[in-house]
Amino acid sequence: MGLEHKRIVVTGGTGFLGSVLVDKLRVRGCQYIFVPRSKSYDLREQKMIVKLYNDVKPDVVIHLAAVVGGIGANLANPGRFFYDNAIMGIQLMEYARRCAVEKFVAVGTVCAYPKFASVPFKEEELWNGYPEETNAPYGLAKKMLLVQAQAYREQYGFNAIYLLPVNLYGPGDNFDLDTSHVIPALIRKCVEAKENNDKEIVLWGDGSPTREFLYVDDAAEAIVIASERYDGGEPVNLGTGQEVSIRELAQMIAAEVGFCGSIRWDTTKPNGQPRRCLDVSRAQRYFGFRAQCDLREGIAKTVAWFIAYLASSREVAVGQNS
Repeated sequence: MGLEHKRIVVTGGTGFLGSVLVDKLRVRGCQYIFVPRSKSYDLREQKMIVKLYNDVKPDVVIHLAAVVGGIGANLANPGRFFYDNAIMGIQLMEYARRCAVEKFVAVGTVCAYPKFASVPFKEEELWNGYPEETNAPYGLAKKMLLVQAQAYREQYGFNAIYLLPVNLYGPGDNFDLDTSHVIPALIRKCVEAKENNDKEIVLWGDGSPTREFLYVDDAAEAIVIASERYDGGEPVNLGTGQEVSIRELAQMIAAEVGFCGSIRWDTTKPNGQPRRCLDVSRAQRYFGFRAQCDLREGIAKTVAWFIAYLASSREVAVGQNS
């Protein structure tokens, strides 16, 4: 599918991943991109979704919008994370079908995988167990979109694809310690500890779990390529295929920031899923995607962005108070 002349709706298009994806679509020559804002289109409300489709008449819908956060946010909001994510996705896809949208791209989450899936996670193992408990409501809400996409393909011939990105990071990420994921949280803790001359930082768990991370530019590129080239019913992992322990990650980030203090692990806090690493061969085989940015390079770019962002924010604050 050539996207240049298609009318494209990108939900979550002003967010961390969405803004990068919209930029990539524009570089490809796409002129008709619509990003619904929550003030005008609350995607949890059926009438707002109907209004969106009537107003825009999209050919393609790329659904990125999600209510999401790290372990703490998932533990605090299991009901909200389940309902908001499930109702948004289910209604968006249903009314896309009713409005004869040509293609629906559903972006899921690695949290959909079973807690003890064999590593690397293969797409065939999605249903071989229950997800890790701290993020199961979010993961299951997103996994229902795979069920819906396959059911609609079978009954209605509706072209919906389902992509499973691993944990994302990069410039522009959410650095709020209450809701952020692990990389931005670690970067912020290390930067603030260095500025304050703290002797240690405290991190959740014991550092043993492993994770895989995908740089945001690579994730956006993968979604655009899949939108152009993939029309199948099978879910597809998006990642690098490389895992790192949280302990190694923390040490890597501390070194990049220049924080020389110690790292203390609070083992009264949960670790989350023991291991996460994807088999990414299907994305390479089905639509030719391979990640380009390795973890050290991506962390260096993200740290540099956050430090520059802090400096800019402080200059603005000083200007407002002077």
